[in-house]
Amino acid sequence: MNSVAISNPIADARLIVVMGVAGCGKSSLAAALASQLGFTFFDADDFHSEESRARMASGLPLTDAMRAPWVQSLHDRLKQEARDGNSCTLAFSGLRKAHRDIIRKAGLKTLFLFLDGSKEVISDRLHKRVNHFMDPGLLDSQFDSLEKPQEEPDIIRLDIKPPLESVVNQALTILSELPDW
Repeated sequence: MNSVAISNPIADARLIVVMGVAGCGKSSLAAALASQLGFTFFDADDFHSEESRARMASGLPLTDAMRAPWVQSLHDRLKQEARDGNSCTLAFSGLRKAHRDIIRKAGLKTLFLFLDGSKEVISDRLHKRVNHFMDPGLLDSQFDSLEKPQEEPDIIRLDIKPPLESVVNQALTILSELPDW
């Protein structure tokens, strides 16, 4: 593993952000980690406005201007969790570096897990997903919007090909090996 530098290393409460495009398994991994670690789980999708949800359901991607209040609401909630001393996991696309930077400013000891995979694997997962508001046709726009993490030392890349249980175990192993975590 490359050198990892946790954001806000002296904070008491911890935050694991599971990030990536739609359908990569963010919510599943973040929920599993929260359960294993006794953290509070948040799904960023729950913070979208009804207008944004309707737009994505109709097959239209969000603009950066539309994402701004959503990311700010996530930041505000996480900042409150930091004040309360609550450690959390967050399933969050984190497509833009600027959005990841806003989350870093919430004041929790923060680590990002970037779920990376091919468009083909993720497309297959999206088409099998049920009861989700996002149109699978938006996958191309997700990949187009994704600013892959580069020179962000608090981000660890995980391959999504293995089964969820393997990815969970890999993430838990990584966390247990981090000296500042």
